[in-house]
Amino acid sequence: MTVITPGLLDETGGVSKGAMTGVGLQAAEARTNITRITYLFIINTRRSAVVQVTIGGMDKQTILQKTVDYIRQEFSNDSSGHDWWHVYRVWKNAITICENENADSFIVQLAALLHDLDDWKLNDAGDETPLRAKAWLESCSVDVSTADRVCEIIEHITYKGAGVDNNMGSLEGFIVQDADRLDAIGAIGIARAFAYGGYKNRPLYDPDSPPQRHATFEQYKNSKSATINHFYEKLLLLKDRMNTPTAKRIAEQRHEVMVQFLSQFMDEWAGADVRAD
Repeated sequence: MTVITPGLLDETGGVSKGAMTGVGLQAAEARTNITRITYLFIINTRRSAVVQVTIGGMDKQTILQKTVDYIRQEFSNDSSGHDWWHVYRVWKNAITICENENADSFIVQLAALLHDLDDWKLNDAGDETPLRAKAWLESCSVDVSTADRVCEIIEHITYKGAGVDNNMGSLEGFIVQDADRLDAIGAIGIARAFAYGGYKNRPLYDPDSPPQRHATFEQYKNSKSATINHFYEKLLLLKDRMNTPTAKRIAEQRHEVMVQFLSQFMDEWAGADVRAD
């Protein structure tokens, strides 16, 4: 058993990165001999309060909180519409849908929190092999079965083109996918679409470049079309591709918001409202 002294606590009372690195190393070295290692973290030196935390057997709530802290830090500076607050909304929506569908909440929450960590749009590899998510789950000593289920969800969550089948294979996956897709439509979906378009230096609209129905993931991934096309190539199709009853109900209203926006956009583009006067 190791006691982390006050000198290894950060200014918030939490364990410093240096201390955690040492803990991780000690845990790794000892894992071959024992299955669990318990450390005492001194949280409040004035009251000599001590909190016992188990590394290598953390409870689910601790793992979720560590994951929240990690993802919030990783996505805090994103400007592509895939920032921490996008992840937060997906996470909270997934919890709500999960409650209605009676699925495994722990798997749903982990997948929702980690779903963009290996997103092809945000990494150089251009695919969605969940290498970083898997590494994180291993660092939290999540059991192999749970980690595999979470990684499978992450690998299949992304929309890959109008003509590409959805290969999601679990109720938990359907829930996280719905939560992610709900954040791609409605008023927030509109804002995120243009944020991503700006991030990729794409034009708002090009009348000479019509939307395409992408038959493969490669076609969809390599598309450089205008942001307005994205509505017709993906966003307007999502309402009918929701998986759960809860998401289908919510999607109806958010879909109408986009339809109204596009009608107004096209009127203003053509100057129809100006000519009406």
